[in-house]
Amino acid sequence: MPRHCLTLDLKDDKTAIANYKRYHVKIWPEVKQSLFDAGVVEMEIYLLGTRMFMIMDVDDSFSLSAKAAKDLANAKVQEWETIMHGFQQQLPGTRPDQYWMVMERVFSLEEQ
Repeated sequence: MPRHCLTLDLKDDKTAIANYKRYHVKIWPEVKQSLFDAGVVEMEIYLLGTRMFMIMDVDDSFSLSAKAAKDLANAKVQEWETIMHGFQQQLPGTRPDQYWMVMERVFSLEEQ
């Protein structure tokens, strides 16, 4: 099963971080459905300070670019993203419309 790992930072603001976490206790049903519709099988997000790390296990039909295009056409997902961007801080080197950055895998114990 393919896996994607992404990262971004939250703003260094305790209230914003608490609100971000609160929103993720139970995400909006439309956002959850959009993930399933795109082929996301499992997703976890971890936080250390302000640094976020997302692990997405996806099926073979999943495409990051197709998911992004579908999200642009989904008003509820766009509403969610607008709220989330208020808590997020872009990493250096990102485009103005880019938040989550795909990480490069540099080690796999299984492949040793």
